[in-house]
Amino acid sequence: MASLMLDNALARLDAALGQLEAAARRRVEAERGRGNLETELALMQDDRARLAAELDGAMARLSEVETAAADVDQRLERAMNVVGAVIARAQVAPPEPEAG
Repeated sequence: MASLMLDNALARLDAALGQLEAAARRRVEAERGRGNLETELALMQDDRARLAAELDGAMARLSEVETAAADVDQRLERAMNVVGAVIARAQVAPPEPEAG
């Protein structure tokens, strides 16, 4: 009878150890998974920061291009006004006599 009780106790102990080992494996895998997720999150945060810096640079370049385009527009408008004024004067002024 004592032998049967000892066998039962050993079987329960063996089952408990098996459950403990399984729980430990799950815990290790969960920690490994968490480490992978934390690594991925850190990589995504780095990418986000890099993309934000690139976007800031692109926005600054766009602002410079818009400023240059506005300057070109003003210069073209002034040039067109000058050309228009020269054409208007040429049309109003009588032709100059030819020398000769």
